[in-house]
Amino acid sequence: MLCQRCKKNQATVNHVEEINGKKIGYNLCRACYTELFGSINSAAGNDMLSGLIAQPARRRMSNCPVCGMAYSDFERTGLLGCATCYDVFKEELMPYIERIQGKVVHVGKVGQDAREQDLTRKLSRLQEELELAVRERRYPDAERINLKISEVRKLMSDGEGK
Repeated sequence: MLCQRCKKNQATVNHVEEINGKKIGYNLCRACYTELFGSINSAAGNDMLSGLIAQPARRRMSNCPVCGMAYSDFERTGLLGCATCYDVFKEELMPYIERIQGKVVHVGKVGQDAREQDLTRKLSRLQEELELAVRERRYPDAERINLKISEVRKLMSDGEGK
């Protein structure tokens, strides 16, 4: 991974600060760390610090079998090539994802509420029923279904479905 400050050298130090109760982490090269925070005075301190914060040796697959992207490309750009890359480089990506998002379990996207989703599904089902009724020339059924579709659309547009 490249240094987050200079974006030229390999990051060798992971510096974490707590500011106003929030932990903020930086991946820095030795030169940028020394410039920002000063150096550690003793060789023993350096060895101890590197043992505490150095990232473990990574198992690196050479390339993604689908898109051909190498893990080193992700380290350089911060972008993955395809969805399979998440599976191929899972072991290496999980610490980054956890550090950025705070957890690695997907809890779902908060968007439409359940009532609105139900109305959307109901509208879709009614439209399919209407098409079938018209194809089969069941016009009284089609008229009844069309009235239900109008009611659902009104609920959705009035915001009562929320």
